[in-house]
Amino acid sequence: MRQSKMFIPTQREVPASAESLSHQLMLKSGMIKQLARGVYTYLPITKMVLKNIEEIVREEMNQVGGNEVQMPVLAPKELWEESGRWEKYGKELIRLKDRHDRDFLLGPTHEEVVVDLVRDELKSYKRLPLTIYQIQTKFRDELRPRFGLLRGREFMMKDAYSFHVDQESLTKTYNDMYGAYEKIFSRIGLDYRAVEADSGAIGGSHTHEFMALSEIGEDTIVFSEASDYAANIEKAQCLRPETKSDEVEKDIEKIETPNIKSVDELAELLGVKVEETTKTMVVEVDGELKMIVIRGDHELNTVKLKTFFNSKTEPELADETDILEVFNAHGGSLGPVNSKIPVYIDYQVEVMKNFPVGANEDNYHLKNVNLKDFEVEAFGDFRFITEGEMAPDGSGPVKFREGIEVGQVFELGTEYSESMNLTVLNDKGKSVPVLMGCYGIGISRTLSAIVEKYHDDNGIMWPKSVTPFDIHIVMMNVKKDEFVEPAETLYNSLSKDFKVLLDDRDERAGVKFNDSDLIGIPVRVVVGRGIKDGVVEVKFRNSDEKHDVKLEDLKSFIEEHYA
Repeated sequence: MRQSKMFIPTQREVPASAESLSHQLMLKSGMIKQLARGVYTYLPITKMVLKNIEEIVREEMNQVGGNEVQMPVLAPKELWEESGRWEKYGKELIRLKDRHDRDFLLGPTHEEVVVDLVRDELKSYKRLPLTIYQIQTKFRDELRPRFGLLRGREFMMKDAYSFHVDQESLTKTYNDMYGAYEKIFSRIGLDYRAVEADSGAIGGSHTHEFMALSEIGEDTIVFSEASDYAANIEKAQCLRPETKSDEVEKDIEKIETPNIKSVDELAELLGVKVEETTKTMVVEVDGELKMIVIRGDHELNTVKLKTFFNSKTEPELADETDILEVFNAHGGSLGPVNSKIPVYIDYQVEVMKNFPVGANEDNYHLKNVNLKDFEVEAFGDFRFITEGEMAPDGSGPVKFREGIEVGQVFELGTEYSESMNLTVLNDKGKSVPVLMGCYGIGISRTLSAIVEKYHDDNGIMWPKSVTPFDIHIVMMNVKKDEFVEPAETLYNSLSKDFKVLLDDRDERAGVKFNDSDLIGIPVRVVVGRGIKDGVVEVKFRNSDEKHDVKLEDLKSFIEEHYA
């Protein structure tokens, strides 16, 4: 490919709104251009890299028996009403109407469409298992699009769906997909962790996320260095303490706490540590109010609440109006003593004694409260784990790393097949709902994760597995035959074995070198002054060292050193 014919609009400056390194570098290297907030045009280099990622994904999907299809982006409302997700999915769903006033959506995922695709075809268990996948544009109306392709409203995704007559078959495919994902992300060259995760809006009971380790990651990975334990922080379980406080229980005392707005202020007033205080929160779970009490230095985890209560909707903090109606007090003054709603206590509070709580009266708290002083509906794990705590498997203290979610595998079970009437006859002639699995990879997200890992101060450094070109031939003077002819000869010769970009632009040497570093092609061959002696300069993008190589040795030199 000749660079003079390629559309690579490199930039020296990028908008201040480009927060992440990958966003900045992809704008600077002429890979993407923003059309609207969270919506980007993929320029030629991006398309080349995406194609390489897609081919790796296709190879591994085909290896585990996947059938590639192309499903419609546009889906009718009726399908999503069947599954119950038309309303449940929320504002991220991009809805629209056609000229006949019929409701449609732009697919953020394709469980409903794929069920509709197969339910008239799958009648017998003999047709199972079956795995279908596609690589397609998806749409989600993100509340806060950011970080370029890491969180956009339009993005490329590989989504696969498997169908099974029994759990054994589903488990096998889940494990096959898990293994395929390990191969995909290893081949691409990412540092990743497969972590236990929450299924979110997709549903299902068993899921793992594949997280590329990165400082810009929006998810926190909890892991143990002493074992293979790893989980998304939303999913990481907290161990139930084995020992209780040995303090002598004291009598309750009501104290005035005017203008106390936080647990830090309460701790200072009482002369105790924040971890010796508690926080009381009222949450709404499927239309009912629940009181949750956690330790003052901990944070409430609504994902765990959803699992604990097996709720159909995401638990949310109760509206202040509802709180006032029930307690005649504001949220900052609530507590479990004489509560008018069921009380649930976190495991860490279960082992505390003589702790302070709100008095259910504005500007007052109770101190020296103990479990005997109120009724407890249940104890549970309702908080986020903290760094340094013991890992759930008991292997040692957990550590935190930030990560970018690049893939996720789900066991959906019968969630969609039951609601959408997808059944087959089993080997006994009985009609049974089909078990399903779902497996996604963010193709464009993966590209961003690669750039986040492979770069330096000068630009991108593409790994061999996904690079748009292998070799960048830089012709120092396009107006002199002494440079043009050998550069053209090299281009034609090397193109037989490598993907080659020839910089034949009429630009200054500094511009060419800067663009070459920015674009990040692994091998740079400079046709410069040394060409009169039959020598070119070779520089590998991941090294500062330069090599003078004779033309007759160039191909073998590159083959030997290009890893």
